[in-house]
Amino acid sequence: MSRYRTRSWRAFDPGAARLPRGHAGPLRILGLDPGSRRTGYGVIERRGADWVHVAHGCVTVPGPEESLAERLRVIFEGLRELIASLSPGEVAIERVFVNRNVDSALKLGQARGAALCAVPKGLPVFEYAPRAIKLALVGSGAAEKEQVAHMIRTLLGLQGRIGADAADALAVAVCHAHSLRLYELAAQSERSATAAAAQPTR
Repeated sequence: MSRYRTRSWRAFDPGAARLPRGHAGPLRILGLDPGSRRTGYGVIERRGADWVHVAHGCVTVPGPEESLAERLRVIFEGLRELIASLSPGEVAIERVFVNRNVDSALKLGQARGAALCAVPKGLPVFEYAPRAIKLALVGSGAAEKEQVAHMIRTLLGLQGRIGADAADALAVAVCHAHSLRLYELAAQSERSATAAAAQPTR
């Protein structure tokens, strides 16, 4: 049986590494989709009750002849500069998906490690499984990349084509935003229940 008992993002368990914190004011989220040759990034920001697009793109290794060590250095330095420039308040990253190609999974894990090393100390990082991200965006953990990209354009009001890596990174950021909203609603409900219980009975 699937661990996800519903196809609605409003009731899913995102599988984050730890609970998000509540935020009253503006919050900028950096979503990361690590890859050994292209690492996608996407940034969204809370403005009032809405989440709006700030930036997206890829940190790309210049040429195919680059060694793995050089590729990891490019990822690390590129994301370090990006974080310094965009100043996110939280980072959300996709977990490594282990498929039949073990070598590819190992390279992906190393790229993910380089990306995490670029995150400064004290900047919160949250992890989400690929299926949870798709479920949050499309309503199905088995959604295709084209469906994810379409939902990203719809939810953030973006025009034109978005590269797959950047779209996936924005999807990670939106998934985290949904998780934050669910956490805030749960905390609000708990506070209301506590206040109601504290009312004297007549």
